[in-house]
Amino acid sequence: MAVYGGIQAHELERWLNALTNAAYDRRCPLSKVHGGNARARTARQDLLHLAQAFRSGERIRDDVAAGLSRWCQHYLTEAEWYVLVGGRKPVAQSKALSSAADDDALDVLYQHRVG
Repeated sequence: MAVYGGIQAHELERWLNALTNAAYDRRCPLSKVHGGNARARTARQDLLHLAQAFRSGERIRDDVAAGLSRWCQHYLTEAEWYVLVGGRKPVAQSKALSSAADDDALDVLYQHRVG
């Protein structure tokens, strides 16, 4: 089970930029979003909708931060979350559960970290 912290409202712009960049970076695991191209398109569309709602002033910062937290819970794995917040994969997902390809993808994702 993944453990995600809430996204703080004052960090919202950084999170939106980092997630959008990662979602469109073909080297990142977010470009596949664990379910194929249709799921990846939906994830990117949802992310862009949140960004537009925030930047246009359509929704307040706290609402968008809560929506972005839910987006992360829905679309990110626990390992991806930990990489984005500035850490590495949690100890529970050690070498037994990860492959070299997954490690390479997470290394690319580390370039988009927020923390």
